[in-house]
Amino acid sequence: MLDTATAKLLRAVLDEVCASISRYETGVRAHVAAKLLEAATRGETTPSRLKQIGIEALREAPTMWR
Repeated sequence: MLDTATAKLLRAVLDEVCASISRYETGVRAHVAAKLLEAATRGETTPSRLKQIGIEALREAPTMWR
């Protein structure tokens, strides 16, 4: 389980990375969120690194989700 500060950080990074993606594009947002959560559980908690991971996840999301 993540602490409150990390959960807030993940939410902020998700919102920033997906700013240009509609909130209704749930497949893309879920993909990015899953990659961020996976990274955080491995110990990645720096905002810049999480943002990089989120951007990479957004790029690799299947185009049918966009």
